[in-house]
Amino acid sequence: MENSIPGVSMILEERERIDRIIKVSQKKIWVTFQREGIHCFPAAATDPKLADVAFLASPHRHIFHFRVAIDVFHDDRELEFIQFKRWLESLYVNTVLQLDYKSCEMIADDLYTQIAEKYPNRDVWIEVSEDGENGCYIEYNNTRPLQSVTI
Repeated sequence: MENSIPGVSMILEERERIDRIIKVSQKKIWVTFQREGIHCFPAAATDPKLADVAFLASPHRHIFHFRVAIDVFHDDRELEFIQFKRWLESLYVNTVLQLDYKSCEMIADDLYTQIAEKYPNRDVWIEVSEDGENGCYIEYNNTRPLQSVTI
């Protein structure tokens, strides 16, 4: 039965549309943490294209900033922020990370491997930056069946 009050039908249709969007939304939580680390970029010493940053060939210190987002499958603390953050931090037990030649992208890939083993079949987004200034952002997307939902 059509609602005869002007505007009410439109309000109900919009609410149903909003509810459908919420139902199919991709939910993530995110956490941040930091670790002191030392790394280097050996190629900077010999590559003429990197002459202006040759100093990066020597081991140097940064505060590496991490931001990690991970899929959750419902909206009532399926993964609890603090527990997830503590687990991530526990992966880096050394006071100062010895990262050798690793770039921010390599650090993110290593972290993703650990996350994917503990929390499989989830999309994960990772940012790793040097001193919160420059870094990488990588989306690790799972292959999922396409959902055909009309919104």
